[in-house]
Amino acid sequence: MAEFVVILGQNIILATALSAWFCAQILKTLTSYWKHGALNFERLVGAGGMPSSHTALVMSLAWAVGLHDGFASSLFAVTIVLASIVMYDAAGVRRAAGKQAKVINKLVRELRAEHTIRDIRLKELLGHTPLEVLAGAILGISIAYGFKNFVG
Repeated sequence: MAEFVVILGQNIILATALSAWFCAQILKTLTSYWKHGALNFERLVGAGGMPSSHTALVMSLAWAVGLHDGFASSLFAVTIVLASIVMYDAAGVRRAAGKQAKVINKLVRELRAEHTIRDIRLKELLGHTPLEVLAGAILGISIAYGFKNFVG
């Protein structure tokens, strides 16, 4: 098991992707603080917000693979398709689910005022705007280039 952990630690592509995710989560926390004026530590692990950490992770993964194995490689093709699905989901499906949650929460508040429903609250910040996804993609690509030029 220890040998497996050492091998994972030496995987520059994995390190690139995890670093991009971590940087995005830190930036997401800072942009939330700047926008709302309060530090929200849930932003360190939560979905939604600026930039998209899921996008940063998959784009840095794809770009690191492209830089390592070549942009014509089969592995790059697989990772860029994966990245496209994740980005579509972040800006499309998950964003729509967040909008629906906002409407449902408003209905629950109104019905609760009439005492006809118990208090529930759905998470509204699930997806991303296209700008948040773009920022995540740029961050992920930048992290991959940084790792290629300075680490690996």
